[in-house]
Amino acid sequence: MSYLADVVLGVIEGITEFLPISSTGHLLLAEAWLGARSDTYNIAIQAGAILAVTLIYWRRITGLFLGLGQAENRDYLIKLAVAFGITAVLGLVVKKLGFELPETVMPIAWALVLGGVWMIVAEWLAGKKPDCATITLRVAIAVGVAQIIAGVFPGTSRSGATIFVAMLMGTTNRAAATEFAFLVGIPTMYAATGYELLKTFKGDGPAEDWTALGIGFAVSTVTAFVAVKWLLTYIQSHRFTFFAIYRIVFGGVLLALGAAGVLV
Repeated sequence: MSYLADVVLGVIEGITEFLPISSTGHLLLAEAWLGARSDTYNIAIQAGAILAVTLIYWRRITGLFLGLGQAENRDYLIKLAVAFGITAVLGLVVKKLGFELPETVMPIAWALVLGGVWMIVAEWLAGKKPDCATITLRVAIAVGVAQIIAGVFPGTSRSGATIFVAMLMGTTNRAAATEFAFLVGIPTMYAATGYELLKTFKGDGPAEDWTALGIGFAVSTVTAFVAVKWLLTYIQSHRFTFFAIYRIVFGGVLLALGAAGVLV
């Protein structure tokens, strides 16, 4: 039954990590019944989702590096590096200061609800501007900062924060904003996973059940691959409104469960 729980957690992580609905909120609810997991476990199964995105964008990534002779590819890679660099530097500062909100139901629930409202407003504002697929330096900087905000405020959704910040900053094309947000997430999450695993190997973290972690990682990878493939097709002809409404409803459910004392 323990390993079945890892399968369930892997499926939840794989579906929710890149859909803009917050994996943290869903995992919090699941772990209330299936048992809490360590930070290393949670970040490792997130890495499974990142691996799925790496596989999906493999041709795009190799094309960027193999095409360094083209100014367009160099410029895009520089923008990715700027966004990742900002996230890395600010992330270390935040970690050093110890500034991190607890992953408890009420702040996560409010982040889900307010984030859903913000998504609707942000996409409406972006829709009033001409379609633009260009990634500017301003967009790259904003995406880097958005990743830190999402990390500090559980329930915000890293993918949701970065996609909609990119759209508000000028990359109004949904597909282009989503691609950049996902590509920035690849080095970001691999770095976070490496950091947590290093702490575990140094003995600073709790002992891990590596079989359970491996199951969660594998299931998350497969599920995320399917979920992201679907999302990339969906956004070609649909707005993000469905996800915003889902966040508001799900956040409302968590608020009700928190008020009733079922979740803390």
